[in-house]
Amino acid sequence: MITSPNADVSAAIDQVNRQFEQAMRRSDAEGLLSVYTALGSIMPPNSPIIKGSHEIRAFWQGAIDMGIKAVELKTVELDDLGDTVNEVGLFKLMLGDGSVTDEGKYVVIWKKEDGNWRWHHDIWSSKNPAA
Repeated sequence: MITSPNADVSAAIDQVNRQFEQAMRRSDAEGLLSVYTALGSIMPPNSPIIKGSHEIRAFWQGAIDMGIKAVELKTVELDDLGDTVNEVGLFKLMLGDGSVTDEGKYVVIWKKEDGNWRWHHDIWSSKNPAA
């Protein structure tokens, strides 16, 4: 359920999420990086916090190199706090043959940067049991 009272904010967030999905389909690490703020961070499972453009780009390039070819993002809840938005959602990661290699949940804390909503902190975890 999307709880944001502002339809413009919801639409902007949806557009950026679709931009991320499209960049993954193109195997475009620079495009994946473009959804983050300049001081953004990612918090993947079983990993330290990854900060900075170079490191975030390298992480996503590594995912592409491992065979991730598509991602689906589904917003479950948005909490519009004015200068930030908290998003809770579900994700699926797919290989080139379309098979799902991972799925789970995520939280993104959004910030406006240069007039555009961007991912500032991105954390996710798998719903699959640990190996």
